[in-house]
Amino acid sequence: MSRTPSLSSLRLFLQVARSLSFSETARMANLSQPALSRTIKLLEEDLGVRLFDRNSRNVRLSSAGAALLPTVERLTGDFDQAFRELKQTFEGQRGRVVVGALPSVAANLLPRFIAQFRQTHPHVEIILRENLTSGLYQSLQDRMIDFAISIEPSGQSEITFTPMLEDACVLVCHARDADAIPDPAPWSIFRDMPFIGMEPRSSVRMLTDAAFARADIVTPALFECSQLATVGGLIAAGLGVSLLPQSTLPLLAHRGELAWRVMQPPLASRRIGISRMAGRTLSPAAQAFLDGLIAQQDQCNMVIER
Repeated sequence: MSRTPSLSSLRLFLQVARSLSFSETARMANLSQPALSRTIKLLEEDLGVRLFDRNSRNVRLSSAGAALLPTVERLTGDFDQAFRELKQTFEGQRGRVVVGALPSVAANLLPRFIAQFRQTHPHVEIILRENLTSGLYQSLQDRMIDFAISIEPSGQSEITFTPMLEDACVLVCHARDADAIPDPAPWSIFRDMPFIGMEPRSSVRMLTDAAFARADIVTPALFECSQLATVGGLIAAGLGVSLLPQSTLPLLAHRGELAWRVMQPPLASRRIGISRMAGRTLSPAAQAFLDGLIAQQDQCNMVIER
C-alpha cells in the first residue's frame, strides 16, 4: 500500500461495489464517469490491487475488492455514526450536565424540570449535586459543577448571577397555633414563642438573623438545627416556631402538623438564581438545560407559591 486512501475514494468504491455500475454511481455522486473511473484507478494504485473486474457489459468485485468491502463498510459506518453522535452533542442532545443546587432547590424546584428535560433530551446525563452556598461556589471554582442554583453571591466578581425568583421568609408554626396567629403575622410573635433556627453558619440562619435585626427582634434560638427536617419535627412536637424561606417548606416533613404565615413588613427574602463562572463556556447540553430552566422561570415561582 503506497498511500492511505481517502475516505471520499472509499465511499465511491463502496457505491460501485453495491450498485456494480460505474454509470449509476457517477450519476448518484454527481460525477462524470471518467472522473469516477480515475478515482477508482488511483485507489487501486494506492492499494496495489485490482478491485473490479469489468468489461463492456458487467462489473464484478475482484477477490481483493470483496476482501476490502466489509472493511470499508465498517469504516464508513463507524465514521458516520461518530459524526451523528457528535452532531447531537453539538446540538445539546447528548452529553452531561452537572448541576449544583441548594437542598431546598434540589428537592422543590428542580425535579419537575429535570423530568421534562429528560423527555426532550433522553441521551443527556444529568448529575445533581446538593450543597450549601459556600460549597456550591467552591465547586464552581473547582469545575466540579457546570452552574449552581443558589442565593446571590457577595464579593465574588468571577461568578455571574442571573436572578430567577424571590424566596420570601415565612413564619412556620404548629397547625393548631395557626388560627391564633394573624396573617400576615407580626414580628412580635418571635418574642412570645420559642424560636427554632438553623445552625448559625447556614445561609438560612444568616438570613433570618438579619431579618430579626431589621425588625428589632431579639430571639435566641431554643434549638439550632443542621437539617430542615429536624426543624419541622421540633415544630410538629409543639416546641416553637421558625422563620424560613418558603422554598424550604417541602423539606420540613410533618406537613399535616405544620402551617405557615406570611410576615408583616419589614419583609425578608432571599434571591435565588443561577450562578456560573464568568468567561467559562458551557457544553451544549448544559447550555440547553440552562436555557430551558430560565424559560421555566414563571413555573419556578408557581412552585414556590404553592
